[in-house]
Amino acid sequence: MDPNIYSLNQLHQFSSCFIGVHSLNSKSTLKFSQSSTFNAFSPREIRPLRLGFRSNSPVVACSFVSEIETETSSPAAKRSVSVSPVYVPTPVNRDTRTPHSGYHFDGTTRQFFEGWYFKVSIPERKQSFCFMYSVENPAFKRTLTPLEMLQHGPRFKGVGAQVLGAYGKYICQYSEESQNFWGSRHELTLGNTFVANKASRPPSKEVPPQEFNRKVLEGFQVSPLWNQGFICDDDRTYYAKTVKTARWEYSTRPIYGWGDVGSKQKSTAGWAAALPIFEPHWQICMASGLSTGTCFSPSCWIEWDGERFEFQDAPSYSEKNWGGGFPRKWFWAQCNVFEGASGKISLTAAGGLRQLPGLTETFENTALIGVHYDGIFYEFVPWNGVVTWEIAQWGYWNIAAENKTHMVELEATTTDSDTTLRAPTVEAGLTSACLDTCLGDLTLKI
Repeated sequence: MDPNIYSLNQLHQFSSCFIGVHSLNSKSTLKFSQSSTFNAFSPREIRPLRLGFRSNSPVVACSFVSEIETETSSPAAKRSVSVSPVYVPTPVNRDTRTPHSGYHFDGTTRQFFEGWYFKVSIPERKQSFCFMYSVENPAFKRTLTPLEMLQHGPRFKGVGAQVLGAYGKYICQYSEESQNFWGSRHELTLGNTFVANKASRPPSKEVPPQEFNRKVLEGFQVSPLWNQGFICDDDRTYYAKTVKTARWEYSTRPIYGWGDVGSKQKSTAGWAAALPIFEPHWQICMASGLSTGTCFSPSCWIEWDGERFEFQDAPSYSEKNWGGGFPRKWFWAQCNVFEGASGKISLTAAGGLRQLPGLTETFENTALIGVHYDGIFYEFVPWNGVVTWEIAQWGYWNIAAENKTHMVELEATTTDSDTTLRAPTVEAGLTSACLDTCLGDLTLKI
């Protein structure tokens, strides 16, 4: 039986937006082919429904030394009723809450880090912002004593806040002390105070924006629905174009977690993510959402080195990692902005070289691809199929997979130069370890 061919716009009405992670001039195409039956066909027997359209979403590529990580972004569905950027405390039992949303630090002195990544893209300005927060070895909140050094060995510790933002510029503020960092054990809420108002005690939990601004001169707090902060560059970045200050306050409405809409959300790395093995662990917390920071609410915007960026229903994304340190090598691709399909599609793909538990240094290559489309989650992971990839040192990424019902392939290329970001490493702590770009071409086929 020949497959039926449809234009995507015959099935849904989408807004056309240009969205990216920090640079938005890329052109991409996406073909989404869906089998009519999910259970009765092998991969060779799939009868596809082809949905064809182009995506103006950038590719983000990062590498650890000679290793590469890729990311691209895309839009979210434009709703008939726009959402004003109003702060709402994080609700209990929200629909899109994923496993491992909470802070994983167990109070022990083992080597440990946790890092969070939040992205928002502004189509009208063709600029995007990536907010990265991390804490290392929080059992040691201040400088180690000589006795602690003898007991535990040297440890890299502290709290970092990085932003890769408009015009490919970057800012990082870092403190070796973590006594003013906090994270919820049960929810995706965290924050840190770098510099407190002398008349106030730093917050130790999520607080209303006005209270945060009153108590915190430099720092951040973030939840699934709200992100705000103010940081100053610490003059440690000699290898990238930097800005002096960054301030942000904006709200987010989640669309996709990591699973079917209306169903129980999944652990990205499977059941083993609950155990301190196969580290580092990885969880996509929000595959796609809509973020707003506009003049309708005077306190909500992103201010980048004195320039204000306002946005409404801008595509956004969040994820996290935790464990002993980042993998030896990795690649990563993420996209939730496709021209003509704003917000209906979200792609995340990643792979890396991670250490297996045991007395010897044994490593495995592993990867996955996840696609959300029209409320349905298509998962390609080692325990339900096969994932293969071809990754250049820079500029080319090809990742493919198949499970019992579907096949998927994505190809990304870039001629853009990279921006170096920091990542938590066992060998050197939070250091320049990956290369990113948001300008490229992406093709996705299912």
